Amino acid sequence: MIFKTIKSICLSCLALLIIFYPSKIDALSPEWVAVPKSQYGEQLWDKNSVHKNQDGSIRVFSKFIPQSTTDITHEILYTMDVNCSENSFRDVAVGAKKFNEFKNQDSEWKDPNGDKLILGVIDQVCTFGN
Repeated sequence: MIFKTIKSICLSCLALLIIFYPSKIDALSPEWVAVPKSQYGEQLWDKNSVHKNQDGSIRVFSKFIPQSTTDITHEILYTMDVNCSENSFRDVAVGAKKFNEFKNQDSEWKDPNGDKLILGVIDQVCTFGN
């Protein structure tokens, strides 16, 4: 009998704590920023994921949403580093359902080769991060 009373009190306190304690989840939710679209689709980067690396580059979460999505073509999630001084990038990891599903073993710095979407990410992230 006492065990049931204590259990009931504990569950009530837990329920009250969950209801009235402010959630910190909002601070972790992404704040997506779009770069100008291209004929291939759109690219967004997460303002809340921007992190300065020790080498001075900036790490950011980004996602590409193709112009038309199907079961085969869907958004691609990237963890990318941006080198503002060299105007280059590298994809550290990629995923389809969540970030960092697959680490990129060959993550060398690359030139965006005129890709409007990547150039847009580099420009906006460098402006925001510096």
